[in-house]
Amino acid sequence: MADLIHKTAAELAAVVASGEASAVEVAQAHLNRIGAVDGAVHAFLHVDTDGALAAAAAVDAKRAAGDKLGPLAGVPLGLKDVMCMKDIPTTCGSKILEGWRPPYDATVTARLKAAGIVILGKTNMDEFAMGSSTEHSAYGPTHNPWDLERIPGGSGGGSSACLAAFEAPLSIGTDTGGSIRQPAAVTATVGVKPTYGAVSRYGLIALASSLDQAGPCARTVLDAAMLHQVIAGYDPHDSTSLTDPVADMVSAAGTRDLTGMKIGVVKELGGEGYQSGVRQRFTEALEILSGLGAEIIEVSCPHFDYALAAYYLILPSECSSNLAKFDGMRYGVRAGDDGESSVEQVMARTRAAGFGEEVTRRIILGTYALSAGYYDAYYGSAQKIRTLIQRDFDDAFARVDVLVSPTAPTTAFKLGEKLDDPLAMYLNDIATIPANLAGTPGMSLPIGLAPEDNLPVGIQIMAPARKDERMYAVGGALEAALLARWGAPILTQARAL
Repeated sequence: MADLIHKTAAELAAVVASGEASAVEVAQAHLNRIGAVDGAVHAFLHVDTDGALAAAAAVDAKRAAGDKLGPLAGVPLGLKDVMCMKDIPTTCGSKILEGWRPPYDATVTARLKAAGIVILGKTNMDEFAMGSSTEHSAYGPTHNPWDLERIPGGSGGGSSACLAAFEAPLSIGTDTGGSIRQPAAVTATVGVKPTYGAVSRYGLIALASSLDQAGPCARTVLDAAMLHQVIAGYDPHDSTSLTDPVADMVSAAGTRDLTGMKIGVVKELGGEGYQSGVRQRFTEALEILSGLGAEIIEVSCPHFDYALAAYYLILPSECSSNLAKFDGMRYGVRAGDDGESSVEQVMARTRAAGFGEEVTRRIILGTYALSAGYYDAYYGSAQKIRTLIQRDFDDAFARVDVLVSPTAPTTAFKLGEKLDDPLAMYLNDIATIPANLAGTPGMSLPIGLAPEDNLPVGIQIMAPARKDERMYAVGGALEAALLARWGAPILTQARAL
């Protein structure tokens, strides 16, 4: 079946379950696609051909034996290179972990395997998830399948690009300040940051432990919901894991009528600094939501204006602490060990050789913010702003069911355009960061192409903590209305491949 790569995850699962195509055939079709286009896209850092085909064969054997298959059994997936996978290279896009093979699976990885999902390999990312463009990978940038001279978002650009390039129908990303949602926005895919603690962080190599969250990436809201339900749920290995039962997000994704739903438009997440085409498509999406029965209400979250500044003190501080363990003493690369140097000298040389510019920048900033005499002035003050942002969310959700905004202020910019301007790069996450600071869930889905450059625009839907299913209800209804208007998925308009 030549068209296997263009089917949704839900369709592929049905194809495998019915025997119309084997899981091995599905996996091979996607491996062939990777071989054909990934030289241009560079979405993958490591392709596990043998492992993927073996996992697919196991699904086929299970089906042949009459055993019940999981809802996504036999569906291929790209795994962000920040998630541990036993005996498979896991580098976090960094030279300091080059060649490292974990001795265990992350909980997310283990749940994917148990569900019969076929992991094709590890996807490219900004080093240790620090970046908004995947240009900070030590192994070279990923390219946006819409325009190979543009960024695919970050830090999870590989996880979004592999979807848009039809190399995989599903992927896993992680979102610390927007690293699932912003790549989804610029590649016309769907990306979800679950409620903090709803998906286990065990085996996710930490950047900022109070912000990091793994989540599903897909080409449709339904596919994202199906993947979300596979990876969600309590994990005793993660002290921050929520014990709540997993909500029925698949049913929520089938919502088509939003009558009675109150949708809040965040006043602070729009206007100046937002590309005109982004604002235009967002306004059109609000009109569609209104036509589906929702009530559109403007809300103000005044402390969101300080979210970016607070985030870039909290994240580097936690990063400075978390990355201290990468010192060349236990695993990964060791540099400058000439047999005569002290341990401290080898550690310093290893970190200098292994960490890239952006990682080094943030470690220095975080170490400074945590230092004696500055902790209260910087880190402590940022945590107070975080509390105020959480209160803004609480106040807003007392009035509305969900909040919406553009996911990113602009469409995908050109590779290299902002690489030498860190502050300009950081502004790409201005709309997504508040949800990470508050621990609330957020989703991005495509709402069209900006008229000035014909590049994808995304809408962000945010729900209260532990109410992830509300995002899927709104996202599913909006996606269906847009699809009816377009007549075909917007990814069919991607031009570069």
